[in-house]
Amino acid sequence: MKRSNFSKIAIIVVVMVAALSFLPVGCSRAPDEALFQPSHSLPDYQQESFEGYIRETKIWLEANRVFLTDNTQVEIEANTPFEIYPEELSSPSKGVLLVHGLGDSPFIFRDLAKTLVKEGFIVRTILLPGHGSRPADLTLPEFEDWQGIVEHHVGLLSNAVDEVWLGGFSTGGNLVTSYAAQHDDIKGLLLFSPAIVPRDFLHVMSRFANYFIDWVDFDPHEMNYTRYATLTTNGAALFSRSVSEVNKLISEKAYNRPVLIAISESDSVVNSKAIVEIFRTRFIHPSSRLIWYGGDKVVDPRIINLPTSLPEYRISNFSHMGLLFAPENHYYGKDGIQLICDNGQSEEEEIQCPTDENRWYSSFDYVENGKIHARLTWNPYFEHLERITTMVIGSNE
Repeated sequence: MKRSNFSKIAIIVVVMVAALSFLPVGCSRAPDEALFQPSHSLPDYQQESFEGYIRETKIWLEANRVFLTDNTQVEIEANTPFEIYPEELSSPSKGVLLVHGLGDSPFIFRDLAKTLVKEGFIVRTILLPGHGSRPADLTLPEFEDWQGIVEHHVGLLSNAVDEVWLGGFSTGGNLVTSYAAQHDDIKGLLLFSPAIVPRDFLHVMSRFANYFIDWVDFDPHEMNYTRYATLTTNGAALFSRSVSEVNKLISEKAYNRPVLIAISESDSVVNSKAIVEIFRTRFIHPSSRLIWYGGDKVVDPRIINLPTSLPEYRISNFSHMGLLFAPENHYYGKDGIQLICDNGQSEEEEIQCPTDENRWYSSFDYVENGKIHARLTWNPYFEHLERITTMVIGSNE
């Protein structure tokens, strides 16, 4: 990488020293294993039909995914984009495109999709380039790939229906909000734990660190087939770009279409109180709603308050990732098979977590004396979320 003068070099070095001081020791190198070596290319996403996109993406995943279990088809299905069609309607007029977050997969929308299709929507999800296969593939995409796949598939959906909605989780919320802010034909937004304002701003340093190191957070024990536990520096840098882009656009012009936001007060990734302020001042449609999962009540006629200290479920507070999963979800639900004990606590507590009958659930990094917490991966208010979602998407009718 060329530098025009010594001053630029000095600035980069100073920034890198600051950035690296916040990163885990040894994060710049990964084992020589397939999980941590990138594929030769990213899958194409510009097919002429959504059916072709699903088919070709699935073929690419079958050839490039590093499988974590013996049940390869289950893993493929969890990471493959999907479409659900309202069978009772011969010609649906509404559609919604759902975009997952950083390190995640289309699986996160499995429960919500059932709700939306009942309301007469064609539901489509996409797989952001770099996802679904192996963590190292997040070294490959550029931000234009993420913008491009959203733009292309909004276009395909627009050809199929008259009314297009967009939905996103976390980073996906940033991407769809940015698109909608520039396209008045989008009817509204569904945003779940949107990462418009991160809890801290260290992510900005990842753009500089990306020139020097490959990994921000490295976990050698990848066990979850629906999302990555390891994060590349490039992935963090693309997330940072999404934050800058969405803030620039919503600061220029308020968004006057119906919006649903669901967010936890104790979100470990997002500055939830800043999101409330953005909702109040930038998402101005009277039919918009924000569901606030928290202990501190927010007084606003468009904001719905729900408490998150639920001792009957051994829940201390709500997490960033848990809002979209129903209690019945077979993988993340109340009796699901995926238990996330890596929750920012001590290694001893993580070891105890799977077998302790007194286990509690919380957001990442929540600590309370006398309690061992696993991540809360499901929403005890999921039926309420369904009702409010239905109300917001029906506000145009």
